[in-house]
Amino acid sequence: MDNTRIFKMAFADVYPFYVQKAERKGRTKSEVDAIIFWLTGYNEHLLHQQIESKSDFEAFFAQAPLINPNAEKIKGLICGYRVEEIDDKLMQQIRYLDKLVDELAKGKSLEKILRR
Repeated sequence: MDNTRIFKMAFADVYPFYVQKAERKGRTKSEVDAIIFWLTGYNEHLLHQQIESKSDFEAFFAQAPLINPNAEKIKGLICGYRVEEIDDKLMQQIRYLDKLVDELAKGKSLEKILRR
């Protein structure tokens, strides 16, 4: 499977969809940001820089301060694939983020989503 198109998508173009998905289900932008901070190690300032610079997903994850070591605890299906079985590391990280936002939209508590 050629993932180049996904890797080259600007994170800034997808981010509003993450927020919309959460807000449609009564969740907040700050909860989406908390998920991103937890997964990537970004803080508010650094996340804003990534959005402003229109970094693609490849750069977004490559420049992440620290991918959370507990990310490997993220399990389940997203887009028809088991996230724990995705071989490509970058695609797995993108799907981790998708899965976490999906869990938020489904009403799961932030405490459980962040695998604490």
